[in-house]
Amino acid sequence: MRIILVGYGKMGRLIEETAVAAGDSVVGIFDETTIAALPESDLQADVVIDFSRPEGLDAVAAYVRRTGTALVSGTTGYTQEQKDRLASLGEQAPVLWSANYSLGVAVLAKALALVAGVLRPGFDVELTEIHHNQKVDAPSGTAKLLVQALDSRQELTPVYGRAGDCGKRTPNEIGIHALRGGTVAGTHTVHFFGPDEELEFTHRAASRRIFVNGALAAARKMVGRTNGLVTMDSLLFNA
Repeated sequence: MRIILVGYGKMGRLIEETAVAAGDSVVGIFDETTIAALPESDLQADVVIDFSRPEGLDAVAAYVRRTGTALVSGTTGYTQEQKDRLASLGEQAPVLWSANYSLGVAVLAKALALVAGVLRPGFDVELTEIHHNQKVDAPSGTAKLLVQALDSRQELTPVYGRAGDCGKRTPNEIGIHALRGGTVAGTHTVHFFGPDEELEFTHRAASRRIFVNGALAAARKMVGRTNGLVTMDSLLFNA
């Protein structure tokens, strides 16, 4: 598999290392200082893997639109307008975007959708997420992914932390809380609080390698796929 890698931070370097060890070829690497050259690059690849910043979307989209190369994106922090542009890119190429490439998180999201359908509205739902002290966005993309699984119809009102006289908790809200510290790769916990009982789901990432392995596995499934926007759910459960 020939890969163009966009983003060369810790994730990007680990993707390169793992891909090369598996026999794949990284034909080009672009970071914030070189990404302007991507749209007109003559590099040929089977897939673009993007773990960069939202500001790089223009360059990535331009290259994918021109070449029809499959895109696997794990970039978080997109605005809704950028998400819409990413979705429309599926008209020109196979496109997969996910805030988290862990198999465990994908299964958790699937389970939460089922559980929430049974327990709501009788149970209150709260979510906490913990990441290392270098993470720049909050709540995490994975937290947003899990909230979407819990509330696909967007019937609940997100409440980001609580302080002061914020009033009593209402039945139609979902609390989202972000903690930052140390070197935590990622811990996400969803709490269901019911009358006299509590149910809790937790996913802990021991290292970034689980996301790397998942992204490369997803990339292999995207090569040669027909154009369209794909989710991890459809890739894993409806393939």
